[in-house]
Parts: sequence; structure tokens; C-alpha cells
Amino acid sequence: MTTITIEEAGKHDGQEVTLQGWLYNLRESGKLLFPIFRDGTGIIQGVVALKENPEAFAALKGLTQESSVIVTGKIRAEQRAPGGYEIGVTKINVVQKVDESNPYPIQLKEHGVDFLLDHRHLWMRTPRQAAILRIRAEAQRAARNYMDSQGYTLTDAPMFTPAACEGTSTLFEVNYIDDQKAYLTQSGQLYIEATAMALGKVYTFGPTFRAEKSKTRRHLTEFWMLEPEAAYAGLDDMMALGEGLVSAIVQSVLTNKSRELELLKRDTKKLENVKPPFPRISYEDAIKVLQKNGNPSKFGDDIGGDEETIVSNEFDRPVMVHRYPAAIKAFYMQPDAYRPDLALAFDMLAP
Repeated sequence: MTTITIEEAGKHDGQEVTLQGWLYNLRESGKLLFPIFRDGTGIIQGVVALKENPEAFAALKGLTQESSVIVTGKIRAEQRAPGGYEIGVTKINVVQKVDESNPYPIQLKEHGVDFLLDHRHLWMRTPRQAAILRIRAEAQRAARNYMDSQGYTLTDAPMFTPAACEGTSTLFEVNYIDDQKAYLTQSGQLYIEATAMALGKVYTFGPTFRAEKSKTRRHLTEFWMLEPEAAYAGLDDMMALGEGLVSAIVQSVLTNKSRELELLKRDTKKLENVKPPFPRISYEDAIKVLQKNGNPSKFGDDIGGDEETIVSNEFDRPVMVHRYPAAIKAFYMQPDAYRPDLALAFDMLAP
């Protein structure tokens, strides 16, 4: 008997196969049972008739949610079923039954966010959360593939560091060996500046920590960050790299995770526009856009979240704003040779 994943069901229409997974839901209608199974790649509806398969019917009837099962049956097209296919169950092996006295806590109903976060390890089993994780994995795969294709070498930076890269106020301090102090990394930048001198083009891709309260989408205590460094590269090279990287990630997710995007009810039309070339405007032109839209920003002001929204909504894809005033950027950013009051820096803003 061929063992498949639910994701592969459409390739086995009319064939008898075996699935290994868990019972996601069960609906009873007289002498018919309609179980829904999941296996981590998707969900599929099953059908069991008492008359045709009494043993399978008896094994399934009253079975508790999230019980582990191995299911055998014939795959057939059914447009009304989730995923467009269902399995006519002929045999079921209950590997582990969830105890009725201690049922699975996340039912198919509305739960509060606090409750779901307290049960995060179980919440991940639901289709929406699983889809988000699969999209995340695809984005990471696409990011690495693109950087590798551009001749960049992945070099892992330490997560324990002796000093700050960004600012001492956002460091997580930890007790190190022999009563020494160390800190969780804010950035791999200091390390990959050194490895770029050895390998030419490098990047680091891993966890980063900032000891600041996560009150907005812009402030996270822990996140994954991809940081490139390249010798003999200018501003235009870096803008081209950023444009190519973001486009590669979005287009790869669109191509390979369309089912997950549909499940999330994501409007893909906006994502389809994320292709080069991205518009590029100077900081001074961005200020003009803001003023045209009634924003009081003037030269020398930083562009905050509200301003970014105004600028990015002028375009149907990410826009690159370059050459900010040197006075509002970090000291290490190179001045423009033609305008020393401007820094060779850019931000990519997305609508």
C-alpha cells in the first residue's frame, strides 16, 4: 500500500493509499461519518459508511480530536471537500486515542488570543498557524537560495557577544563562565565586517535579540535577521541586492505556497507586483511627496512610521528612499562624494 501525505492526494486520484496523521474533526450523520484528518501538510475529509465498512465505522465513531491514526482508503475528487479531494476510508488504525477525561483544549470555535498563546505548542496544529509556519520556511529557503546565487557565503556569527553593536540599553545580559558577563547578540555586523575582508561577500542569517518592550510591530525582543556585507560594493549594488532579495522571497512564496496564501485569505494581487525594478527616490523627493500630501516634514526630519505609510502608498510595490541627511544617520555611513551632507544609505518601504 502506498503511503502518501495529504499534500500529495491530488496525484493519487482513484488510488487506494495510506495516510498517517491525526483526527482534526469528526462530524456524524446517522450511518455516515465525516472525519477530517491532518498530517502537517494539509487536511482532508474522509467518508465512512456503517454498511460498507463497519469496523472502520466502529473505530472512528466517538473518536476524540487529535487522536493519532493511520488511515487507508481510496482518494477521489470532491470539489466540496477541503483541498478538492476526499478519502473513502476502508481501514483505520487508532495509534493513540486522546483521553476523553482530558480532551484536546483547542476546539473548533473562537478562543481568546491569551488562551491560544498559553497553548502555543498546540495552536500550531491548526491550519492557519501551520500555513504561516510553512510560508516562513519558504521565505527562509528563498532568501538563502538568492544570497547563495549572488555569490554570498553564509557565515554564522556568535550569539554571545562581549559588547553592543547598537546601544547598551537594548542588550540582554547573561551570566557567562567564571562570573564573566556576556550579552545576547543585537547584530552579526561586527563579525561579518571581518569575514567580508576574508571572503568578499558574506551574510549572516540567525536570531537577534533586543531588550526593549514589544509594544508595536516594529519592536521585537527576538527575531531572525539576514545581514549582508560585501567588499567593493557601492550604494547601487546594495539597492540591487535588496531589490532582488525581497522580490525572490515574495515570488517564491507565491509560486510554492499558493495554497497557504489562499488559506490565509491573502490578497496576492499586491504581492504579484513585487518584482524589479522597484522605484527609487531620494530623501529630498520623499519630503516633497510628504508635503504634497499635507505632511509638515522638512529636510532634516527623520521619516517615521506615519511618513513611511504616506510615501509607500504612492507606489504599487516597494520603494527605495536613498541619500538621507548624514546628520540623522549612523556615524559609520559613508557620505556622498558629491553631497557630503547626505549619507549613502537607503530604506526600502512597502505599502
